[in-house]
Amino acid sequence: MHTVVERELELSLVLSPDRSVPVPSRLSYRTADPYAVHIAFHVTSDVPVHWTFARDLLLDGVRRPSGHGDVRVWPTLADGRSVVCMALSSPDGDALLQAPAGAVSAWLDHTQREVARGTEAERLGLDAALSALLPPGAGA
Repeated sequence: MHTVVERELELSLVLSPDRSVPVPSRLSYRTADPYAVHIAFHVTSDVPVHWTFARDLLLDGVRRPSGHGDVRVWPTLADGRSVVCMALSSPDGDALLQAPAGAVSAWLDHTQREVARGTEAERLGLDAALSALLPPGAGA
């Protein structure tokens, strides 16, 4: 049985140091895909923009700067509030988003109650699948 942990959350798309716009978003975690987190950004079109990246990157990023390249995450203060910044880069453009740190941390805690960090491989059942493919006694 697989579980999905979701959270609707309003993020802020930072346009300049003085201006941001709200972006309704959905954080999703699927125990069937235990290494990844998924974020759907509901922007002006009818079709949300989806990003998928490592859950470890977000787990680390709520406490200290994490990631490089296309996805970077770090904690900071904005207007006296604790936020998690996410810098996303793609061939279509770059975005800097801020999320409430408490809400992201609470959601991540829920994902870890479903699949504890470091136990993701057990969820995938790779050992059982490999055993089914190999003849009896192979690798012993």
